[in-house]
Amino acid sequence: MNKKKQVRRIFDSISYRYDFLNHLLSGGVDFYWRKKALKLSKINKDSILLDIACGTGDFAIAARRMGVTKIIGADLSFNMLKLFNQKSDWSKGNLVETVAEEISFKDNSFTNITVAFGVRNFYNLLEGFKSFHRILKTGGKATILEFRLPSNSFIKWIYLFYFKNILPFIGNIISKDKEAYTYLPESVDEFDAKVDLKKYLLEAGFSNVTIQQATFGIVQIAIAEK
Repeated sequence: MNKKKQVRRIFDSISYRYDFLNHLLSGGVDFYWRKKALKLSKINKDSILLDIACGTGDFAIAARRMGVTKIIGADLSFNMLKLFNQKSDWSKGNLVETVAEEISFKDNSFTNITVAFGVRNFYNLLEGFKSFHRILKTGGKATILEFRLPSNSFIKWIYLFYFKNILPFIGNIISKDKEAYTYLPESVDEFDAKVDLKKYLLEAGFSNVTIQQATFGIVQIAIAEK
């Protein structure tokens, strides 16, 4: 199974338990991560936002609460988008079933792009980032929130133990999809070992790329300006 089909199958399968497990397994800190990323991107009421790999819409909904009214959500999972529509009264007609590498929006359409915990699921990261660069207006920003492995060896050990033992166990019991919650730690491990976000973003044409860490270095927030 290729990566695109694998990711779609996994997220279609776990969609009905996705929000619950996200908040449970992160201890609710995921709300803080999204809010911090949006504040760092200086998003405001004049922003025109595309939320890629939007899932059930938590990032887009957080942006809406900060005053953004022009929001498009995009995801490859139909079931995720269906739940997004159920959670909001403004998303209907503003959701698109697509992946980052195949975005069909016109050049210079958005001031902001956001992705929360989705770029490691791209099947061609560089092509995805090139799409971001193309559809952003000059001065626009791509804000990426993603897991990483902590540099502190003790925290890294705790993190990996949780990710490889506790998370799959709980995830499998609740979602009934063993592959989904073994894919997560494996994808984080592989992404951290192989991907330099800043390098890829610069190669895609972005400038002024900054990366910050949060919560003992278990997540990173990359902001790239066109």
